[in-house]
Amino acid sequence: MPTPSSDATDSLFHYRSFTAFWLARTASSFGFQMLSIAVGWQIYSLTGSAFDLGLIGLVQFLPAVLLALPAGHIADQFDRRRVVLLGQATEWIAIAVLAGLTLAHRTDEILLLSLIFIISVARTLEAPSLQSMLPALVPPAILARATAANAASMQTASMMGPALGGLLYVAGPGVVYATTAALYLISILMVSRLRYDHAPPPRTPATFASVFAGIHFIRRRPDVLGVISLDLFAVLLGGATALLPIFAKDILHTGPWGLGLLRGAPAVGGLLVGFWLSRRSLERNVGKIMFASVAGFGVATLLFAFSTQLWLSLLALFALGGFDMVSMVIRGALVQLDTPDEMRGRVSAVNSIFINTSNQLGEFESGMLAAWLGAAPAVAVGGVGTLLVVGLWMAWFPSLRSRQRLHNG
Repeated sequence: MPTPSSDATDSLFHYRSFTAFWLARTASSFGFQMLSIAVGWQIYSLTGSAFDLGLIGLVQFLPAVLLALPAGHIADQFDRRRVVLLGQATEWIAIAVLAGLTLAHRTDEILLLSLIFIISVARTLEAPSLQSMLPALVPPAILARATAANAASMQTASMMGPALGGLLYVAGPGVVYATTAALYLISILMVSRLRYDHAPPPRTPATFASVFAGIHFIRRRPDVLGVISLDLFAVLLGGATALLPIFAKDILHTGPWGLGLLRGAPAVGGLLVGFWLSRRSLERNVGKIMFASVAGFGVATLLFAFSTQLWLSLLALFALGGFDMVSMVIRGALVQLDTPDEMRGRVSAVNSIFINTSNQLGEFESGMLAAWLGAAPAVAVGGVGTLLVVGLWMAWFPSLRSRQRLHNG
């Protein structure tokens, strides 16, 4: 069970490199959330086209899927800190150009989409390197707490970043882009200051075997395979949030304000649990805790499916976000600790592909089921499916079920 840290030196922010890393992630995450709001609003203002809004998602999705495995190879072959710096510097230049052109009133949808594409390519190429750095910044015993603190900052950015971007947009999109560029500059400075001791192995050509080595590694490690596949199917089946507008209007009979509360409830639950986990150590029964959390996610999904009261739906979504945070922290730390440093980039790349595609496909699956069965039955099917997956995975991956500690060393 989670227990308070008894040693003052176990404070996460006692480790200066982790502090710099956390500040960098927080600044860049806030910046990206603000950027996303401003770009969408600006393109729609310029064109009035829903198709162009869809293109924003497309130019971000394609690099995330097509370049993820090569990015993992890069993370395991080069100095990861330099890869992150190069990626963030590229993003900063693109955002600065975007700010300058917007302030000069010289933008159009093609230019905006092109710059977003450049930013998406850079983000994809830096992501495995960035994710693989964390285990080297704190001792293994507190990696789960570091993962939770990192996840909590991401949740905070996803909640507050769009609101801040919307407020700044009142002064114009150029102001949002300039502020975003300043946040990315802070992130670059923080990454440049952290100490990261990583000796890349001798460089090898990017062959089919080396690029896909992460997939082969995962297949040979039952615990890692179990964790990543559990995440894939749980997210795939638990796409209740995609149907929130239907629940708000037709089932709960509330307006836009109620929809806003519903959308924010999972993030609030995840944020509070993330902060709690960042101050607690997971000492025992991590396998059972993870499976129980995913099962709790399924039960909360069922509760939301059958609720006809706003307060009960908010409570269900709050619990859903909290359970998801617990399982996400355990899954993330376990994958990192069970993966040798020379493979972390490629394994992180495979994991990111699964997460990205399962989120997209999960929303599609929920929409198709809702069109066929109705919104509430569709979400209920997802909740039952999640519980079935938990039962099957506990039977198929007994070593994961009985795992006591995150770190086997």
